Amino acid sequence: MKIMNFAATGDSFVTRRYPKQDMEFQKVKDIIRSAQARFTNLEVTIRDNEGFPAAQSGGTWATTDPETLKSIKNFGFNLIGTANNHALDYSYGGLEATLKNLDRYGFVHTGAGVNLAQAGKPVYLDCPSGRVALIAATSSLYDSWIAGEQRKDMIGRPGVNPLRITTEYHCKPDEFEALKKIAFLTGINAYDDMIRKEGFLPKLKEDEFLFGQYSFKKSNFSGVITRPHEKDMDRLMRTVDQATWQSDYVLVSIHSHQIKGTDKNYPTDFLVTAAKKCIDAGAHAVIGHGPHVLRGIEIYKEKPIFYSLGNFIFQSETVSALPEDFYEKYGLNHDHHVSDALRKRSNNGTVGLMCDPHAMESIIATWDMIDGKLTELRLTPINLGYNMQPWQNGWPCVTEREDILERLNELSKPFDVSIRIQNGTGIIHI
Repeated sequence: MKIMNFAATGDSFVTRRYPKQDMEFQKVKDIIRSAQARFTNLEVTIRDNEGFPAAQSGGTWATTDPETLKSIKNFGFNLIGTANNHALDYSYGGLEATLKNLDRYGFVHTGAGVNLAQAGKPVYLDCPSGRVALIAATSSLYDSWIAGEQRKDMIGRPGVNPLRITTEYHCKPDEFEALKKIAFLTGINAYDDMIRKEGFLPKLKEDEFLFGQYSFKKSNFSGVITRPHEKDMDRLMRTVDQATWQSDYVLVSIHSHQIKGTDKNYPTDFLVTAAKKCIDAGAHAVIGHGPHVLRGIEIYKEKPIFYSLGNFIFQSETVSALPEDFYEKYGLNHDHHVSDALRKRSNNGTVGLMCDPHAMESIIATWDMIDGKLTELRLTPINLGYNMQPWQNGWPCVTEREDILERLNELSKPFDVSIRIQNGTGIIHI
């Protein structure tokens, strides 16, 4: 009976090299390297000027040079997810460079590729206590970033492995009729109505109405329902099932910015559904990230679901260059430089994620499994340097702040999970 142990973090938005392997670095490194399978989500394009800026980005055109991967390697990570909203910030050339550099540094990685088969495939890591598979998908994307299927008569399209969302907005009959009246008066659907009559768009269902790009249904309540896109979910579940025949353990990484209502601390319904479907299909853990803050933990069928592990490295304010699109968005010209643009976006450092204390604190999760079942889960709080200067913060440091664990415990209560705090570490026993 072999004990398999894992370590996982959230987003590594890294744009600088770690200055030195000091005591703080060693503490973090020791926690990560205590596990056999060690995961992080890489949320930057790794390039040496390959590719060109995409017309749309994940927010910041996130890029850094290949040498930055040395820091990720030195921390000890050996499994990398690449399915996220920054994978194509520098178009196909940037994506190709990222994959090439990850290969060059010897990482096992998945989530993006030259076609859908490559982006969605499971990758494998052989460990002393078993073989681990990793599958990665993202719900935070533009349609043009979705990897395309390859056919016998046509090559596929580079991109990310998608897990799209089906969103239904429900409204009561009187609200439904009012919405239709507003659409008629404003002409918001005029063009689509015309081409729908010509057969270029599918017919709508009887109780369905599109208001621009949003789908509304007549219902007995007002609200929103989100579900995983059926085709994407089926493909992901088949991939999980495939991986169970090739490995002892299967990890699924899901990058999702979507929130429930107006509170990003709670996962939307689609993510809860998707995570449990992955476990039902045979996954041993689902690792969520994306909103840049911690979300609750659920133990489902004796397997952990992390709805978001927040940030592990977060250095969005020290990118080295930005495209003209970014400057134009903030009313700047060619006389301005990167620091001007970033200061303008953050209103001189007073707004944005760097000013959110919850975005600058997180945890490293480590856990043990025997025969596919969780035995113990440990949560080590980390601090990323809230209130420090942008060029100083963003690196993880182990902290004794139990308030981070107390907050995570509150976020986990809706999932019937209780975290016991012992000597500065959160513990979940099964």
